Amino acid sequence: MKKIFALSFALFVAIALAPSASAQMFVKVNALYAVAGVINPQIEAVVAPHSTLSIDVTYSPWKRIAGKHAEFGIFQGEYRYYFRRAASGWYVSVNAGMAAFDVNKPQLFKQGFISFKSEYAKGFGIMVGGGGGYQHTFRERWVVDAFIAFDFLRSWYNGYNANGEIVMNPMGHEHYKHPDPFNGSADCLPKIGVSLGYRFFDPAKHRRGGEGRNRSAIPIYI
Repeated sequence: MKKIFALSFALFVAIALAPSASAQMFVKVNALYAVAGVINPQIEAVVAPHSTLSIDVTYSPWKRIAGKHAEFGIFQGEYRYYFRRAASGWYVSVNAGMAAFDVNKPQLFKQGFISFKSEYAKGFGIMVGGGGGYQHTFRERWVVDAFIAFDFLRSWYNGYNANGEIVMNPMGHEHYKHPDPFNGSADCLPKIGVSLGYRFFDPAKHRRGGEGRNRSAIPIYI
């Protein structure tokens, strides 16, 4: 899990340090995830007057939370279309990504509103989805980006009971002639966030001060 996160984060850093000569680029952090101790840096680059492309890395380093497995990593790419202008105002988005996890899967309305399965799963998955949000600049340099998205996750994994023993006959394998621990499932995952940041770089001023030199416009959000 940590190796996957390290590779994803290395790619994230490489893109952040090598912007194109004409693109504005934003680096953000999801404040809601940060409060929960989940790492979620994001990069967004302007590619057209109304369009941006972004990548984000989400990593939960928690081995256990209240006795439940809660470690996972997600690497995701996203396209956003802004109705007013790129990186400002209302937008809609589509995304795709991949995940690795070691978690007790949540379930709704089984034991109250939300509960967690007693078995935990270790595996990987791919996802696609869409969403929308609003990005606002205030006091010239401060920004807030509020968004919500839903992803369809197709995952493959092995299940383990509370004692750490692999489940050889998981649910859905009743017709198998031989025990097979490798299982699969489809899930819908919500993603909500509020990214806060500060723009310390003004692209227009940079172009005026560059006197024709070829430089990047890189507002950085933290």
